[in-house]
Amino acid sequence: MDQSNRYARLDLTEADLIAGGRHVLVAYHMKPKAGFGGYLETAAHFAAESSTGTNVDVSTTDDFTRGVDALVYEIDPDKELMKIAYPVDLFDRNITDGRAMICSFLTLAIGNNQGMGDVEYAKMHDFYVPPAYLRLFDGPSTTIADMWRVLGRPHVDGGFVVGTIIKPKLGLRPQPFADACYDFWLGGDFIKNDEPQGNQIFAPMKETITLVADAMKRAQDVTGRAKLFSANITADDPFEMIARAEFILETFGDNADHVAFLVDGYVTGPAAITTARRQFPRQYLHYHRAGHGAVTSPQAKRGYTAFVLSKMARMQGASGIHVGTMGFGKMEGENNDRAIAYMITEDSADGPYYHQDWHGMAPTTPIISGGMNALRMPGFFENLGHSNLVMTAGGGAFGHIDGAASGAISLRQAEQCWKEGADPLEFAKDHKEFARAFESFPKDADKLYPNWRGALRINSAA
Repeated sequence: MDQSNRYARLDLTEADLIAGGRHVLVAYHMKPKAGFGGYLETAAHFAAESSTGTNVDVSTTDDFTRGVDALVYEIDPDKELMKIAYPVDLFDRNITDGRAMICSFLTLAIGNNQGMGDVEYAKMHDFYVPPAYLRLFDGPSTTIADMWRVLGRPHVDGGFVVGTIIKPKLGLRPQPFADACYDFWLGGDFIKNDEPQGNQIFAPMKETITLVADAMKRAQDVTGRAKLFSANITADDPFEMIARAEFILETFGDNADHVAFLVDGYVTGPAAITTARRQFPRQYLHYHRAGHGAVTSPQAKRGYTAFVLSKMARMQGASGIHVGTMGFGKMEGENNDRAIAYMITEDSADGPYYHQDWHGMAPTTPIISGGMNALRMPGFFENLGHSNLVMTAGGGAFGHIDGAASGAISLRQAEQCWKEGADPLEFAKDHKEFARAFESFPKDADKLYPNWRGALRINSAA
């Protein structure tokens, strides 16, 4: 059934829709399945299924219902581009406080339409939220500025938070895990649980967290510097998440403000993120996106992109979210993924298709992980243009030839090298830990600095 007469309005302009402030706009890459009709017909069917329509005319439709139809307002079949305007009134609201919810947005924008028989594939690449709807989302309550305050830094442009992930991600018992934390904290700032770590039988959470809290106290006493820990509270049951979080805060005691809560936001969904955001608004909310590649990978033709995931995370209230390494590490990504970092940190930013104003909503920190080490970081910072982020380098710290503390120091020195605009090989001659990173990661050194062996032979620090 061709529904384009009702669910397509190509006379509407994007500028007028934005000025009206009553629609969420969504850009998709969509391809119709061969033999099922033209591009506009399929797009209209997609919009119908996303809102008020079905496959047949129904007797319950009235004039009001037609007023909240989702409408296709732009198509470019050659680019497989389809844009749909969703009336804000379509989306579900809480009965407790009238607030908006990401799960409702996703239910309409990537719900049944992804599996329709006439759609070969469709993937959301960007969306725009008008001010009146944006204000109904929680947004972050805690930001990197709160980390900087704990670390004793300026709350504006406080710079690089040197972090790691304890490796191996599974298999360490409580004492070896806590010992690894202590070793890194002698040189670094921040440690996160890896996403599968929780309450395994060989590493009970209550035993592990108690030892980690003690390791933090000892590392702070030795170094005279504050340390940070991101504890995984992910669970299917919100009450289990709350129980884990309350135990962690009680155990860290006076250092409770040094603790972030990590939640696997993709696999547990918006309910888990919102539970952590609302129950513990004073803790830094660390959104881990494990599993997201199933829909965000460029090879995946359905779902949504990593850009869309990150933008939704800011709306939900994530203090920080992993954004990959923008092509500088082991994970999938490109240099221009920095658009993700800008969208979640700035108050006004361009996406692939829409400009978004955040109207004062607090920023979400980019958390960088995945194969990073000190040698890759000067180029990474140059590409991004700033260093106000959290880096969690697992191998980049624990793979350092002189141990985790030296690995952490090498990461901090890499930021210094970039800030000073120094040549890395010249900088290495006076910075031992950074210099030793060349020997620790020789494959990266050969690729990034081909003449490093000759240049550093005269370095007495090596």
